[in-house]
Amino acid sequence: MRTTARKTTVTIAATALLGGWGALSGGPAEASSPAPVARLGAGSQPSSCRPANHLAKITSAPASSGHRHYRVSLTAAAGYEPCVLAGSPTDVTFHRHGSPIGVTAGAYGPQHTPVTFAPGHPVHFDIQVPNDAVGAPADEADFTLRTPDGMIPGESAAYGTLSVGAGAAVGPVQPGA
Repeated sequence: MRTTARKTTVTIAATALLGGWGALSGGPAEASSPAPVARLGAGSQPSSCRPANHLAKITSAPASSGHRHYRVSLTAAAGYEPCVLAGSPTDVTFHRHGSPIGVTAGAYGPQHTPVTFAPGHPVHFDIQVPNDAVGAPADEADFTLRTPDGMIPGESAAYGTLSVGAGAAVGPVQPGA
């Protein structure tokens, strides 16, 4: 009985975290959405690309010549529709304990390659920072995802430890975690 209660609690917490609390409580799951969202009974499900429907995590990645790297992995829970992303996220800002740290990031790499993002099909992008940049510690990166035709409404957030500085750049979204 204790295991069942724990699993139920974790399932409810995960669903609420991913923006599906309304589906469990009978209320509208997407009430605060800036973009129209199809209901489950209407033939399609909410998009994996919407910020409320995916999780993003920052981890250290192997360094390259002259740069330190961080991987931002995005995963979507079951029940969301696939979507197509392209290029580097825009409007990237970094924060430490909720306060902006004043470092902005540019983009690098091919910006028009489409990548499918869906439950079971995670994606990632790279943040590279020059080794000679004075590092400012951060624990959050906020960004706007791009599609081949424009932007995804809303701001996504990724959490994890990183150090950023002048010259930081964000690579294009790629398949895999």
